[in-house]
Amino acid sequence: MNTFPDRIKLDLDKPYYIGSVQKLYDVPAHPDLLVSETTSGGSVFDVGTIFNIAGSDVGRAGFRHLVFQELQNPEAWTALSGRMSGESYIMRKDASGLIEKILADFCEKGAPTHHIGMVDRESGEVFSKGFPQKLSNLTLIKKYTVMKPALKNVCGWHFYDYEHYHHTDGNVIPLEYIVRLGITSGSSILRKFNAMGDADRNAYLAELGIDQPLSPWIRFDAPLVDLTTKYEPEDRNISRQEAALISGVDGETFSRSLVMAVLGAFLLQQIFNRMGLSLWDLKWEIARDGHDLVFVDTIDTDSVRVTFDLIREGKSCFVHFNKQAMRDFYKIIHPDWLGAVNEAKKIASNSGRPFTDVLSEGQKKSRYPRNPVVDEAFLDIQKQKFSMIQSFIRNQGQELGEEAGRIAGLEIAYYESANKLEEYLKLNSAG
Repeated sequence: MNTFPDRIKLDLDKPYYIGSVQKLYDVPAHPDLLVSETTSGGSVFDVGTIFNIAGSDVGRAGFRHLVFQELQNPEAWTALSGRMSGESYIMRKDASGLIEKILADFCEKGAPTHHIGMVDRESGEVFSKGFPQKLSNLTLIKKYTVMKPALKNVCGWHFYDYEHYHHTDGNVIPLEYIVRLGITSGSSILRKFNAMGDADRNAYLAELGIDQPLSPWIRFDAPLVDLTTKYEPEDRNISRQEAALISGVDGETFSRSLVMAVLGAFLLQQIFNRMGLSLWDLKWEIARDGHDLVFVDTIDTDSVRVTFDLIREGKSCFVHFNKQAMRDFYKIIHPDWLGAVNEAKKIASNSGRPFTDVLSEGQKKSRYPRNPVVDEAFLDIQKQKFSMIQSFIRNQGQELGEEAGRIAGLEIAYYESANKLEEYLKLNSAG
């Protein structure tokens, strides 16, 4: 059984890794561990850090710590099992019994994760359960190897070589597992479906395993697992077959990873239900550790789509309490910039170059608009969302529906004052 320190020495001078929303640091005397420092920066459309929301660093780290504690908690899985037993469509659909088997294992021991605890910034004390008196943006995690596929070029063609994943262990599987409980207007699979002809649509629906056309704001009887590459310059949607091949694991292990992702989504749905919010989709990353599969990376409001649902003029209106709110802001308020981002991605996909290089080059030559500055009034609304999340972390028994509704009303009023309400409702309403 792994034993981890209950107090560590913090050395935050030289990051081991700098990402768009977090930094990773080595832990003195513990080469198998890392400290994650969540930042207040935000990234959308794979562009990199282009905005900051005050308080989001602590809010995201706190929510991450809450979620991983639930994943590790057998009692949380037992409560979920009680709700799913005999009633869940996906349980009845699973003839193999794999879901029931893995769920029973989680009910006994909890789910394995790389998360060890939240670290108090002043003392270095590690809280594997509960929270420090002052919420921190530091978490302690077990280190797993991250490998990138090699880019190969031949005769002007290019492809990514995943061969070395089949001969390693203790690494993060090079996939993002996107679990969809429903479809929002921003879902990538909806865009893909809408761009297809009728014959291709029918084949795509069969591949997804659903028997109804895709449209915004529908819920599924059973979750879908959508898969993308993780370590290519741009995330790329791939089939289950391709995902199984590049994962580097055998078929049985890949099957278990799919079930883990689905069960993790159901557990997270429980948490958001307590906040008065609806979960639509989320993404997981999973590592292999010998024969075990482990939930890794981060799970926070950057990696989920959750909404507060209200009625406006007889229609259901969905206000995002996650990064989709920022995506919609750029889409509605700065469509020219988003058009340039999409054009740069198309050019990059044909050349093998990182699309951020294409975008930056175009901006320097004034062919593309510069990255927009986000309106402070809109950022303040997002800050209030994170304040609500921190409040929930501190007191999980409180009722947040009224507060979430108030904040949702502010966001709708923002678009109304900008004369963009029609565009907003086109994306985020139904009925």
